[in-house]
Amino acid sequence: MHPMTKQHVIYAMDKNAEPSMTVDNGAVVTIETYDCFENQIKSEHQPFHRLDWNKVNPATGPIFVKDAEPGDILAVTIEKIQLIGNATMLTGPDLGVLGDDLTENTIRQFPIVNDKLIFSEEIAVPVNKMIGVIGTAPAGEPISCGTPDAHGGNMDCKEITEGVTLFLPVNVSGALLALGDVHAAMADGEVSVSGAEIASQITMRLQVVKNKSWPTPSLISDEKIITIASAPTLDDASLIATKNMVQLLTDATKTTQAEAIMLLSLAGDLRICQVVDPNKTVRMELPLQYWSENPFL
Repeated sequence: MHPMTKQHVIYAMDKNAEPSMTVDNGAVVTIETYDCFENQIKSEHQPFHRLDWNKVNPATGPIFVKDAEPGDILAVTIEKIQLIGNATMLTGPDLGVLGDDLTENTIRQFPIVNDKLIFSEEIAVPVNKMIGVIGTAPAGEPISCGTPDAHGGNMDCKEITEGVTLFLPVNVSGALLALGDVHAAMADGEVSVSGAEIASQITMRLQVVKNKSWPTPSLISDEKIITIASAPTLDDASLIATKNMVQLLTDATKTTQAEAIMLLSLAGDLRICQVVDPNKTVRMELPLQYWSENPFL
């Protein structure tokens, strides 16, 4: 197993970034991540203006994976997400969906007790651990870790959690995987501009997939297959996610294009991941129950 501390962070996914670790194809890696504020917030009473926004959404990495070459797919199986410390949230003017309605900034910190986020004396929210930022280096210009796109990045998809395998594109040699922005809990939309931001330790297996034309980013769990897309508008992202699922169905099964579209209209759920980043992110979900054997492995 290969450990890596959170001191190795980047703020943009970049083909020219110096790898912080080189691992074999198939390696199991354990890394530490900061919360999305780089652990800057120590108190609910901390002056908001002291937050350095240049250090938001740090991603631990990048990791160079041997045998990964452009055109391949990197399969990232998330084996464990260990939460560290309390969770932090904030919102305020010009932040999130309703920032125009707010006149002051608010910071809250929440303890995690018995797999519950203690929101108040009356409300305890079940923990749903997920990774907000995870991606590979793009082939072109660097992309901020705060922006989701075809390489992955800040997708804020709550389905990227323990037990799933996420498929990401390999655009450059070694893939240069980086990740961070873990949440103890987050609902679809992330409407306040943050989830329950928290430091973590993540264990994952990295496997290079060759000779597959599957669309990425996409993921598979025990129950469903998901395609994820990010674009400037929800309409554009919805179109890409749906087209990618149709491609996946026609490539991996005997389904025709028309049949795939009809199946998605019957059983595919198009869901919002987040609406607060520079690009919006949606996902198309399809249960695996319609196949006796998993055709996507």
